[in-house]
Amino acid sequence: MAKLLQEHLAQRQRGVSAGIYSVCSAHPWVIRAAAEQAKEDGTLLLVEATSNQVNQFGGYTGMRPADFRSFVLEHVEAAGLDPVRLLLGGDHLGPNPWRKQPAEAAMAHAVDMVAEYVRAGFTKIHLDASMACAGDPSPLSDRVVAERAAALCAAAEAARPGTEPIVYVIGTEVPVPGGATHAVHELEATTPEAAAQTLQVHREVFREHGLESAWPSVIALVVQPGVEFDHDAVIDYDRNKAADLVRWLPSSGEHIVFEAHSTDYQRPTAYRELVEDGFAILKVGPALTFAMREALDALEDMEAELVPETDRSHLYATLERVMLAHPDNWLPYYHGSPEEQKFLRHYSYSDRVRYYWNDSEVRTAVERLVQNLQARTIADTMLSRYLPQQYKQVRNGSIANDPASLIVDKIRDVLREYAAACEGVRAT
Repeated sequence: MAKLLQEHLAQRQRGVSAGIYSVCSAHPWVIRAAAEQAKEDGTLLLVEATSNQVNQFGGYTGMRPADFRSFVLEHVEAAGLDPVRLLLGGDHLGPNPWRKQPAEAAMAHAVDMVAEYVRAGFTKIHLDASMACAGDPSPLSDRVVAERAAALCAAAEAARPGTEPIVYVIGTEVPVPGGATHAVHELEATTPEAAAQTLQVHREVFREHGLESAWPSVIALVVQPGVEFDHDAVIDYDRNKAADLVRWLPSSGEHIVFEAHSTDYQRPTAYRELVEDGFAILKVGPALTFAMREALDALEDMEAELVPETDRSHLYATLERVMLAHPDNWLPYYHGSPEEQKFLRHYSYSDRVRYYWNDSEVRTAVERLVQNLQARTIADTMLSRYLPQQYKQVRNGSIANDPASLIVDKIRDVLREYAAACEGVRAT
């Protein structure tokens, strides 16, 4: 599978601006949408789990790497996508989940996690040891980060089954997973000097640790192209700000691409420009569950018109109650007055509501909403008001007029923008 990704990205050396988007989510509807999109487009499907979502202790999803692989494969097979076209990646694999522990203990857990990911069939590994652990200076030096990344790489190589290739992503300029935690108004792109330093130090450390044979499998460097989002604003890609970095890439001496995180909510033209400029791996996550939440909001609005109040799902009210009862996933991030926090709980771009969809009360409310609308006919005229794009898809026969299909297609609205940018166009 990793070889297919390498071959896809190698088209860039022949003047084709090929890219790939990486789906970073563990929600079944998102994975279904991604699998159906890849099937329709005839492309590879790259799905990644983060070290917080999935690890040897279950992460916040309760899944270990092998569980996540089985979960994704179910949706791939249901969509009719050849499993050979699926690539599984591990994002931010390193000591981050255990960073409150001393580095030695945190790294021991990280080494075990990376090995388990590889044994489970994950073939794209982001070696991310950039976050300081208890007792570490902050920020960590490039040398320390590279030393720890090399330890993780050695664990992956030792766990690699047979001759199955693995590809690696390195880099220390990683945006906060899930978007900024504070207001951002402007963001500078990584400088060529910083990118070159990261690459050089990692190359040297890998050689010192006897990992020369693994170095050609480093396919991407995480850099900051100058994109980000916070609770209510998006910093759009400005290729002029990234011009120096883009010019440096061909002179790096390596056949690598850039990997861009937090690309959610960019304009469609920006995705095309990012891929053209060498940011050939585009990470997307919160924007997908944000679209899913919008679809569920629309369905609940329709439910309010079609279903007696005593029989309704009361999904929004349930989410509010559960999020207030269990605030750990949003309270450190959403500041302001109670009214402002309430608004952010539901509408923030960072979409921290995504951590609550697996709660039993919330899941029951979602199931009730879906069942209520499955038992009724949603008139085209009502659908046109609440989900106008999906109305068009229903009218032309592309999707069925049932709640799950409407939700999945709403998510695919986001994926279509990424897919269009990544299809690969020959430079003129």
